[in-house]
Amino acid sequence: MGDILEELFAKFSRLRIFKARELLLPDYVPEELPHRGEQIGQLATVLSPAISGSRPPNVFIYGLTGTGKTAVTKYVLKRFSAKVSDRVITSYINCRLCNTNYRVLSELARSVDRPVPFTGLSTSEVLMRFVNGLEAKGKLMIVVLDEIDWLVKNSGDAVLYHLTRLNSELSRSKLSLIGITNDLKFMEYLDPRIKSGLGEEELLFPPYTNKELEDILRIRAEMALNNGVLEEGVIPLCAAIAARQNGDCRLALDLLLKAADIAEREGAVKVTEHHVRRAQREIEKNLVIDAIRSMPLHVKLVLLSITILNRKGNQAKVTTGEIFNKYRELCDNLGVGEVTQRRVSEIISELDMLGIINARIVSFGRYGRTKIIRLAVSPRSVVEGLKTDLSISPLLDTISTS
Repeated sequence: MGDILEELFAKFSRLRIFKARELLLPDYVPEELPHRGEQIGQLATVLSPAISGSRPPNVFIYGLTGTGKTAVTKYVLKRFSAKVSDRVITSYINCRLCNTNYRVLSELARSVDRPVPFTGLSTSEVLMRFVNGLEAKGKLMIVVLDEIDWLVKNSGDAVLYHLTRLNSELSRSKLSLIGITNDLKFMEYLDPRIKSGLGEEELLFPPYTNKELEDILRIRAEMALNNGVLEEGVIPLCAAIAARQNGDCRLALDLLLKAADIAEREGAVKVTEHHVRRAQREIEKNLVIDAIRSMPLHVKLVLLSITILNRKGNQAKVTTGEIFNKYRELCDNLGVGEVTQRRVSEIISELDMLGIINARIVSFGRYGRTKIIRLAVSPRSVVEGLKTDLSISPLLDTISTS
């Protein structure tokens, strides 16, 4: 075993493809952000009152995944903090990770040197400690709530209500919020009082074009990869795939990174379009699994019903009625209440929109029309996504993933 490990260590100590792999990672913010000059200027303008000691307005940033919202915000705050570090505190919170009111407030308290226990206090107590800590600092605090929709969907909007009204309670300090989301309709779900406070200024980030994605990939590839390791068609292919997915720059970078990883592991001297296609399949599989893991229980049960019926040889003729009957059977097995057949039909439509199933209307002439459903992803991906749910995992034995 030791010899095998030594061989592996020796192999990967002489990287052929990568020069600086970390420069393709999603959390890396480069010194320049091509094709986002306008958005950088807009955000800097919004924050500019802080330079003269005034509180900037709260700002809400929205746009599709991979349009540079987080990168631009971190970039501007980094430059801004370097200029006014003696007067400003910044705190960046990813609400996908800190997705409860308590966690957000405890992170804010930690940012003003008032750490609190992981659990055990009321949210009102944590809020009070944060306010007291901020007042003791006597500074402006800029709080970034990235993927803010995860917080609201998981724990409600109570913490946003308090934060958007906090300045009326502060005498020595000030607070400004930057909210970021991929959900273009998110503001519609907020209480009108929160909406007016949070969305004092709004910035919309448009998707990148194919050409813009190519520019970004070429710049990043020059920094992260050795010269001459990319075949000519690799960057255009990565950009084209990402452009079809709403101009998702993160996907483009992920494709290039994954393709380079595959080539490096194989000991290849070049990254090819074949490596990109393999990377695309791996990434799409992972996205499906992540989406399934985050689904509510009854959506998972409907998906499991479709998967079971498809695996029994009915792939060409599974109907909504058959799915509802199988779903009711699974609910009985788990001892949970069932939703209505109408709701199951809505869930089927939602799964179709996600691309996890294909649902099409078929006409049978004078016998009417019906919806035919089939699985659009592999049963193995469904099982992988469902098996982490302990309430459902006992049912997975009914699926063959061979």
